[in-house]
Amino acid sequence: MNHCVVYIHGKGGSADEARHYAPLFPGDTVIGFDYQAQTPWEAKAEFPQFVDPLCGKYDAVRLIANSIGAYFALHALSDRPIEKAFLISPVVDMEQLIRNMMAGAGVSEEELRRRGEIPTPFGETLSWAYLSYARSHPISWTIPTAILYGAADALTSYETISAFAGRIGAELTVMEAGEHWFHTEEQLRFLDAWIRERR
Repeated sequence: MNHCVVYIHGKGGSADEARHYAPLFPGDTVIGFDYQAQTPWEAKAEFPQFVDPLCGKYDAVRLIANSIGAYFALHALSDRPIEKAFLISPVVDMEQLIRNMMAGAGVSEEELRRRGEIPTPFGETLSWAYLSYARSHPISWTIPTAILYGAADALTSYETISAFAGRIGAELTVMEAGEHWFHTEEQLRFLDAWIRERR
């Protein structure tokens, strides 16, 4: 079969990271998606434009998505004919993540609603529109999915990722020595083995 694997990077990443995954899918075409979206509603407009032609061209399309890229994919591609998804450190509860950042910055919900956007000392800008969207657009995902999670992930708790995996029927793998960003030699070896066993 003529297979395609689409790689969707996380914040600060790039489509070039797809090269890491090419050897893990011998015989398949591995393509990195250099998206511009900064919000899930922008992703909903942009992601299908990239993926739909691939679904028409290849016998099967698989997805590898990382962090915020996974969150965008979960919103934008849920109704596309994707054969399987591999989610690495996915952000799956944006409302909780924003609320955690609000608490860390000492920003109340009322203040955020009133001001619309508030920059934080740690480089993120809190957005009332983003929080409202996350609340009113829960993730609905039925594509067969495997999730890789690092036990030291500072963005998503184990309880949150475990509940999400259970809700969508995904296989959840936890690397005890893993972080949100899988980047050390040990973490990358674990990640590669995880994909090879499930591709």
